[in-house]
Amino acid sequence: MAKEQEEALDKGLEKTKTSFFGKISKAIAGKSTVDEEVLDELEQALISADVGLETTVKIIDRLEARVAKDKYLDIKELNEIMRTEISDLLSENNTQDYEDFISPISERPYVMLVVGVNGVGKTTTIGKLAFQFKQKGMKVVIGAGDTFRAAAVDQLQIWSERVGCDFYSKGMEADPAAVAYETVQYAQNNGCDVAIIDTAGRLHTKIHLMNELSKIKRSISKKMESAPHDVMLVLDATTGQNAIEQAKQFTAATEVSCLALTKLDGTAKGGVALGISDQFKIPIKYIGVGEGIEMLQVFNKKIFVESLFK
Repeated sequence: MAKEQEEALDKGLEKTKTSFFGKISKAIAGKSTVDEEVLDELEQALISADVGLETTVKIIDRLEARVAKDKYLDIKELNEIMRTEISDLLSENNTQDYEDFISPISERPYVMLVVGVNGVGKTTTIGKLAFQFKQKGMKVVIGAGDTFRAAAVDQLQIWSERVGCDFYSKGMEADPAAVAYETVQYAQNNGCDVAIIDTAGRLHTKIHLMNELSKIKRSISKKMESAPHDVMLVLDATTGQNAIEQAKQFTAATEVSCLALTKLDGTAKGGVALGISDQFKIPIKYIGVGEGIEMLQVFNKKIFVESLFK
């Protein structure tokens, strides 16, 4: 990861670090060793960073086990142990250290289906992702599969023009499954390396969502048997526990293969990245750390944890 990207990540996590480590500093003020009171304060700090109860309990249990084993745990060792435990947690949850924006398959086109509720930054993430793939010399097409919202189709077209990539749309109220099928067809016929297909951000009932997403996936695989190669769920980090609830709905409706976490720079609740990864065992692939077109980054757990503990 380039130095500028690391600096952007450090800045993006500033609110989380200030809130989280401010609470930790308060918890250990005047203490010389880690005791039950310190662990209770740490538990509160993790929960307020929106790590989530289940994941917080896991981290605290591991710390308690270390305290019991070592009999005495110096405050200075605490940060290092927490860094190790959080890093281990991400490793257990299939989160890889992504190095760059590359297609994970050798076959062309690489087809990504993007899901998520309205307002999480789905359209913007698609645009920024297209930009990053384009920067790597790939030919990209964006498919406007959210045909129920005029703004979604228009915004994607604007993004495609801004990025300089291809755009496929059948207009408003077209069948999303037909748009998905024809986007893949367009990508094959026009030598595209990547096809990114948007989907409707309505979250009515699980059954409705499941049926629609299943239909889109079937339609894509009729055109290209191995596709979609990724189903990416976009979540807004600023919504904290609500993002976890959305993840529950979408993972019940379809096989989500990776996550994009947006607006990390706008929240003190960056710990939600740990909770989501831990609860759903789905790798975080991309994170948004600012508004700029270049502010979407691949998620590298090692660098993320290092930045969190700087």
